[in-house]
Amino acid sequence: MPCTRIIGTGSYAPGKVLTNADMEKLVDTSDEWIRTRTGISERRMAAEDEATSDLAYQASRQALEAAGLDPADLDMILVATITPDMFFPSTACVLQERLQARRAAALDISAACSGFVYGLAVADGLLRLGTIRNILLVGAETLTKIVNWKDRNTCVLFGDGAGAVVLRGSEGERGILSTHVFADGAKGPLLMMPGGGSRHPLSRRMLDEGLAAIQMANGNEVFKSAVRAMEDAALTALKHNNLDVGDVGLMIPHQANRRIIDAVGQRLGFAEDRVCVNVEKFGNTSAASIPLALDEAVRGGRVKEGDLLLLCAFGGGLTWGSSLIRW
Repeated sequence: MPCTRIIGTGSYAPGKVLTNADMEKLVDTSDEWIRTRTGISERRMAAEDEATSDLAYQASRQALEAAGLDPADLDMILVATITPDMFFPSTACVLQERLQARRAAALDISAACSGFVYGLAVADGLLRLGTIRNILLVGAETLTKIVNWKDRNTCVLFGDGAGAVVLRGSEGERGILSTHVFADGAKGPLLMMPGGGSRHPLSRRMLDEGLAAIQMANGNEVFKSAVRAMEDAALTALKHNNLDVGDVGLMIPHQANRRIIDAVGQRLGFAEDRVCVNVEKFGNTSAASIPLALDEAVRGGRVKEGDLLLLCAFGGGLTWGSSLIRW
């Protein structure tokens, strides 16, 4: 079977920067409180007329250029997001039309902050079948459109952005070695947006009760669950490939919170310089965070041919997962 390689990366963040000083004007918080608890100094905010597909388009163009491909070369487009442009058509279909990728099938993936890793699992499985050759996988979010700006525990965490990769099935040993995905629906109420679907459809009551915004029931439990899950997913990937932490060149975790990232890195035994962190600039961008950080690392020269990359994520659902990639 062919191996799945990443042949191009791209990313995009909206121009508007929302600093911690800006947050101080919105809710009862402070720059020190936010930085010491989350590591976040600023985040990006999409314009009122800027949708998730707009961010995805910009990141996709970068990734396609890096891969040396035309949109017409794509066989499939996968978009991982929890902030789609609309319920349907999918954001992937909207992106397909914008790119003029006429040959590409299109599908959205909803796995919250684990969406990009879930997308890698789907893409890897399809490419290994050998029936398609090129897949565009995008993680894109406009989370500032679904936060409760009166909830200081959550509104300071999230930002908007997009990251994209072009994946190709090819021969050789470089590429995705394995991907591992998990879920625990019983803990779904810990982190959710309950309104807007068929359970709580659009209504004045639903809006008044704040159901159309991100809700976190127990921040401490989310923190502990995230650390345990990401550590377990990372160890599962290493064990599956008969490798250990010393073999990994760079860990690229979901950028949820600096304390979570540090805890996972310390429990696994990673030195700080082997963990990719950019949460201070972008906040938690959910499904966009790993591909955005990956593109930054690639363009910044932190990733070299032959390097082993460990990706790990955790998100609402609850969902979590990992992937090992030989660059």
